[in-house]
Amino acid sequence: MFEWLGKIATTCLTPVQRYVRLNNEEEDSLIWEKELEPYHLGEFSIAVVQGNSILEDHSLVESGPDGIFVGVYDGHAGPEASVYVADHLYLNFSRLYSRNQTVSVDILREAFEATEMGFTTHVRRNMLESPIYASFGTCSLVGVIWKGTLYVANAGDSRAVLGFVDNSGSIVAEQLTTVHNANVVDARDELQAQHPDDQNVVVQKQGVWRVRGIIQVTKSIGDFYLKTPEFAINQFPRFHLSEPIRRPILTAEPSVYRRALLPQDRFVIFASDGLWDYVGVAEAAEIVAKNGRKGIARRLIVKALEEAARKHKMTYSALKKVEKGKRRAIYDDITVVVVFIDQKRLRGKEAQPIPKNSIRGFGYKAEGVDVASSSTQGNVDASGSTLRICESSSSTQGNVDASGSTRRSDEPSSTSQEINVAPSSTQGNADP
Repeated sequence: MFEWLGKIATTCLTPVQRYVRLNNEEEDSLIWEKELEPYHLGEFSIAVVQGNSILEDHSLVESGPDGIFVGVYDGHAGPEASVYVADHLYLNFSRLYSRNQTVSVDILREAFEATEMGFTTHVRRNMLESPIYASFGTCSLVGVIWKGTLYVANAGDSRAVLGFVDNSGSIVAEQLTTVHNANVVDARDELQAQHPDDQNVVVQKQGVWRVRGIIQVTKSIGDFYLKTPEFAINQFPRFHLSEPIRRPILTAEPSVYRRALLPQDRFVIFASDGLWDYVGVAEAAEIVAKNGRKGIARRLIVKALEEAARKHKMTYSALKKVEKGKRRAIYDDITVVVVFIDQKRLRGKEAQPIPKNSIRGFGYKAEGVDVASSSTQGNVDASGSTLRICESSSSTQGNVDASGSTRRSDEPSSTSQEINVAPSSTQGNADP
């Protein structure tokens, strides 16, 4: 039972294992990737591309003999919240597992709550010298696979998409996450129902719906100026509220999906909204199904960049010459993690020793740190310094929540789209 979590938070390590390495091809200098890594049920691929002058996407993959933990954290107003959550959410999750010797939907929610509380303390501590801290927030997407069970927790507009094979042999794409964004009717209606006395809780500006006319996401960790009057920052025009907050508008409570993995399941795509701005759910699953595993996360990012360039009436070759920061007008930072599920391993018919693995994705090079080197974690903060990390022995995972449901069709937050991919075209991506 997750013996590799036993030493969590007991020892801090100075040497760290492996940085996500810089893609050494000439195609795009702002793409980083780990092409393919093993975990207990298969392999995974991770890639990041930077659009902002300072990367606001941060990510983490922890894997060990029994499970895998994926975290994708898409920050806004700066990288501080996503860096904090990448540093702490997994640790909070691991401590809860160690205390309870199990994982459940409730434990995932508690991990989000503990991280939100910790970030509240962090912001309060820094507010006097830097009030802008109250504006920092991040979308948070977490995926956990343990003992054949998949958990997905989401607060924000990142998405997780499952690819599985139907009875005809076609790949079907199923969105597992609820999108918490004011431009989604259900999310907007939910906020308006929760705040009937606040006519400006969501406002449409230039065709885009925003919470109080400022932010699109309706759930996040951070963004405390939209949660309590204590963190009001009306001195900044961008975050000025015409009416004070009566009660929290945003929350950090995630939507959580859980079910047993099935024989037809092939892969899960975890990605920040920068990917979904330009690549549809079905299209992303089709790309994964039709191509080899190695470098597949980067392939999805390149597809998004090609579409972004086309939308802005330029070629991808021209886009590659645009500096970070200036690229933000074209696309947002993008993080993609693709986790493949090998059915022989899922059924316990194929086993091999899987080492602990810890990978932190970064999109910028800190002073004195060689991002292109193959060493992992040693977290980099917004100032560019290297942070020591506590030994987490790699990943997480859990057991079963009260619902016990494994049916796709009964999940209100998930949607399925069939893709006409012949069974042979999925070879190399998953076991038949």
